[in-house]
Amino acid sequence: MKRPSRQIIIGVSVRPSDRLPLLEFSQDTLDMLSTIGRGLLVASLFAASAVFVRAAEPDATATTLENIAAIESALARASENREQIQKALDSAPGEQQPGMRFLVEHMPGRDLKELSAEFLLENVKLAHAARDAAPWKDKLPEDVFFNDVLPYANINERRDNWRKDFYERFAPLVKDAKTPGEAAALLNQKIFPLLKVRYSTQRRRADQAPYESIESGLASCTGLSVLLIDACRAVGVPARFVGTPLWSDKSGNHSWVEVWDDGWHFTGAAEPDGTKLDSAWFIGRASTADREHPLHAIYAVSYRRTPQKFPLVWDRDIDYVHAVNVTDRYLNRAAKAPEGSQRVMFRLLDRRGGERQRAKLKLFDAEGKLVFEGTTNDERFDANDHATAILKTGEKYAAEIEVGSASWKEGFRAGDVKNGPITWIVAERPAKPEEPPGVATETIAALQKYLATPAAERPKLDEQPFYKKPLTCEEAAVAADLLCKDRAARIRADRAAEMKARELAHGGKKMPFFYKAFGDKPAKGRSLFISMHGGGGAPKRVNDSQWENQKRLYEPKEGVYCAPRAPTDTWNLWHEGHIDPLFDRLIENFVAFEDVDPDRVYIMGYSAGGDGVFQLAPRMADRFAAAAMMAGHPNETSPLGLRNLPFAIHVGALDAAYNRNKVAAEWGNKLDELHKADPEGYPHLVKLHEGKGHWMDRQDAEALAWMADFRRNLLPKKIVWKQDDVVGSRFYWLAVDPSKVPSRAEVVATLDGQTIDIAKCDVPALTIRLCDPMCMLDEPIAIKSQGETLFSGRVERTVATIAKTLAERGDPKAVFSAEVEVQMPQRK
Repeated sequence: MKRPSRQIIIGVSVRPSDRLPLLEFSQDTLDMLSTIGRGLLVASLFAASAVFVRAAEPDATATTLENIAAIESALARASENREQIQKALDSAPGEQQPGMRFLVEHMPGRDLKELSAEFLLENVKLAHAARDAAPWKDKLPEDVFFNDVLPYANINERRDNWRKDFYERFAPLVKDAKTPGEAAALLNQKIFPLLKVRYSTQRRRADQAPYESIESGLASCTGLSVLLIDACRAVGVPARFVGTPLWSDKSGNHSWVEVWDDGWHFTGAAEPDGTKLDSAWFIGRASTADREHPLHAIYAVSYRRTPQKFPLVWDRDIDYVHAVNVTDRYLNRAAKAPEGSQRVMFRLLDRRGGERQRAKLKLFDAEGKLVFEGTTNDERFDANDHATAILKTGEKYAAEIEVGSASWKEGFRAGDVKNGPITWIVAERPAKPEEPPGVATETIAALQKYLATPAAERPKLDEQPFYKKPLTCEEAAVAADLLCKDRAARIRADRAAEMKARELAHGGKKMPFFYKAFGDKPAKGRSLFISMHGGGGAPKRVNDSQWENQKRLYEPKEGVYCAPRAPTDTWNLWHEGHIDPLFDRLIENFVAFEDVDPDRVYIMGYSAGGDGVFQLAPRMADRFAAAAMMAGHPNETSPLGLRNLPFAIHVGALDAAYNRNKVAAEWGNKLDELHKADPEGYPHLVKLHEGKGHWMDRQDAEALAWMADFRRNLLPKKIVWKQDDVVGSRFYWLAVDPSKVPSRAEVVATLDGQTIDIAKCDVPALTIRLCDPMCMLDEPIAIKSQGETLFSGRVERTVATIAKTLAERGDPKAVFSAEVEVQMPQRK
């Protein structure tokens, strides 16, 4: 059989009209030449080609011998995915070939091993189509198009297939724009309200892909920048990711966007300034960057390889994101403070380590003259964006702060805080001696007094006068913090013995557990991997042996690895009703004793442990950040509850017992269908390991790194709650009376701004839990079902709801301050 030919273009630095004829070699010839050394081949061809090269302007689209070597290297690094990358190169139409070669030549190793030909071909096709449809196409340099429109990703984010969807959504928004700068400004104004995505430090993680930000509605400056850049590129606007690892005043890092419009211009994502570019709150700090200092310089990401790596502060081990140093563009942009003066920043927090609060701020000098009036920023603004005033260094000033009906004064001296903002705490504000304390002060003071009493001597909390009093947003935050800290202190005192013994007890069942910590503890707390052993339906000694194996089966890069011993030896040892409360207790203990981050708890299991993952993950999805099932069987359970939980399936392709391999493939198809019908839900990975039976030779261990990329999404915009044979009482921001739940009941609810829509509800009454990150609790909330309004009005924050939701699980991140129960209409 004749084998296909491969083409090599010889023609270095020549115009298209001067390019040499193609030299064509059969694959057999290339194979033969490779035996004598590809280096010799390339050197010989280069020498031969030099005869034909004459002085000319370089052609950005020409393929040089250096390019050929780079592409061959990329194909080699693609390993098992080489066929897909080669197919993309071979299948791209002629006018799209240079772009495809550029992508492959500079492609990170992770993408060479994972991206499909279909993904790459569609990306290149749509990028060319968007450029060709843009009014500025004739002014767009080829190298800018290649590096800042064509790429499918920015940094290390998940590789979402966004281009077609974003073009259809956003092209109508910029149809009248004449320049790329005008189009970018319009997108920055319009897409974030349209997508309902806002800045928040409560986002899952910094490096979110666009659909992760859209699904959660929250993103950091990094995630917002990625989303805006992808929107720009989708409509043919060149855009790139820019940032600094650390401001020169050491107040934090920041990311933003640069847009090409006959040169590079900057803007803050989700921070539009009308139709203007080169205007942003961070100009002052950017103007003091240090181009020679690796932490204080400003970098722009480059898809094209460069000697400079972009320093990713959220993952310093990643070295495949390249950059250029653009510090000089930002120096001296901001007006300098006069001699003897300095810029002073201010912020207000609800509590120590808490959230920023919006407040009116007035500054007065020593003579009582008003020198500044403005507003502090809350969590809607970038974490480094603070109210800033130019004040005389060393001078004393008085600040007047007003939050709602509360106001007070604070004294300070300009220059007291060397790096970062001057910070005030709402919960620690001084009371006005001339005024009696208001309701807020009385409520918090009463709660503090109650909690100061030894736990054994306290009267019932629900009998206290402040228990059901309405709270302000600030009071609710302070109350939640006080109650969480009090509970954590009591847990550390009451449960120290069980943690030392490494055995939990609940409802007459005992669950021993093994654990070991790996890696350095991150600032926000450790990860927790709960790993369930196999066995089941066997004598105790067999299950004990399986537990011993599970203890050493996996090792995460970072986190606490915990292998519990099932309380029973039954076939369904990991999904009986006592497992749920035992796991709740286990997680709460690790949060209290090992500083585990409740938003980074993962569940996994092998064989019978895998059966447990199939069952527990959908019904306890709001406890975990991700789940991985190895070599198990789902039995009768449904995948519907996995809507907001990343779920991985690893099974040996030859594991035919109980049809595990076939059932795994069937579940993969089910999850594919669910994701297709609900693109922002059901993230999953299904892998059948070729040539492997029930034992996968640890190939399944890759699941740990996959899971570790995810943080729990506790406040999803949509919930699908499918009850199991073990009935749950709460799920994300929904709750029910379990005694009134029909068998396998289902609830589907969505949150859109101030409106909650219940699309399906098989229970007679449903409780909606609320908190300030979800919506604005000082404004009315509407709850609807099939067009009928079930509730409309304000829902008050109370200590009662905070205490109740904390007591249910002891999860400090899953505390809600308000709730309302609605009766569901009886429909036939």
